[in-house]
Amino acid sequence: MDNEQRHNKQVLMIFFAALFIAAIGFGIRQSFGLFMRPISIDLGWGREILSLALATQSLMIGLAAPLSGALADRWGPGRVIMGGGALFTLGMVLMSQATVPAGMIVSGGLLTGLGLSACGLPLMVSVVGRLASDNRRSLWMGLITGCATLGQVALLPVAQGTISAFGWSVGLLALAACAALIVPLAAYIGRTSDMVLGKRADIPLRAAVLEARGHRGYWLLTAGFFVCGFQVLFIAAHLPAYLVDRGIDASVAATALGVIAVCNMLGSWCSGWLGGHYRKKYLLSGLYTCRSLVIIAFISFPVSNLSVLLFAGAIGFLWLGTVPLTSGIVAQVFGPRYMATLYGFVYLSHQLGSFTGIWFGGWLFDVTGSYDGVWLVSIALGFAAAALHVTIDDEPIAREAAAVA
Repeated sequence: MDNEQRHNKQVLMIFFAALFIAAIGFGIRQSFGLFMRPISIDLGWGREILSLALATQSLMIGLAAPLSGALADRWGPGRVIMGGGALFTLGMVLMSQATVPAGMIVSGGLLTGLGLSACGLPLMVSVVGRLASDNRRSLWMGLITGCATLGQVALLPVAQGTISAFGWSVGLLALAACAALIVPLAAYIGRTSDMVLGKRADIPLRAAVLEARGHRGYWLLTAGFFVCGFQVLFIAAHLPAYLVDRGIDASVAATALGVIAVCNMLGSWCSGWLGGHYRKKYLLSGLYTCRSLVIIAFISFPVSNLSVLLFAGAIGFLWLGTVPLTSGIVAQVFGPRYMATLYGFVYLSHQLGSFTGIWFGGWLFDVTGSYDGVWLVSIALGFAAAALHVTIDDEPIAREAAAVA
């Protein structure tokens, strides 16, 4: 086997390891909405407590994402991902034993959030973004984003079945066992990533961060990603409870999350492919517009099993198509070398939106007994994000243009 074949084989092996890690982390995280009612009822809490824990988790993922990205850019991703997988597993084990709000917030919020910042989808997308060639980058990031939801498809039935048969505590322990698989997969990435990814850089990390900070388009992209986090995590955390409140069976609510996952695979793949052929900023604008229109249609008609599945399919197709497009613009404008760090800062905004969407949804429900106000806010934010993305300057910066030339 010559050097080129060996290199290509290593690239593919790292890609598949990153894919499985993304699937495990994303699948578990998207399953937490199934625990909203059973934990709240069993422990005698309002929904605001677990909402606050999950919102804290999202916030911690965002706050720590730039640091995790910088460590991965500086030292390589393997050790960072291993540590994240271990923290994520520990957090869920402790979460399963929590009996007071503070314990749930520390375990399900702080520890799992820190862990996911170092082993979740954002860092995996960044690893793949550095692996792929320029003409394949958008497609590959769309593939790993879409395939991440294979974990959601696989783990949602596991979580729901375990909760139904043994209770929420055993359900969390089952998910923790799945999370432990991240550690050996990360160990493989650590052994091979330096040879494949390399550490050469045209400018230091600090200079790259300052360069992005002075770019108006970077700030607009960051602001737009807040909306993605608000919409997606509000729906993921509160849709099952919302549907059961409207008389829909819990099994249908779980099925809806599965439909979202399946349709997201197709939607993310399509976004990745389209991003390689058309302007990503216009695709993002169209995606946010369509999200708001889908939500308008959903809340405008009586909720039924059919309307739930139609909504899940439509919103699922638009679910994470933002990820390959947003991360693709970061790599396109600033280059892939420090993508983990620069995308980490953009993702922080996404997680601030996630925190707001999850917590605000639970708080407003406890205050008003309804989620209607949160749906309306989601619609308005979607249209605002669509307008923001149209104005982004997505041309490669002068340093990148010179490098390409």
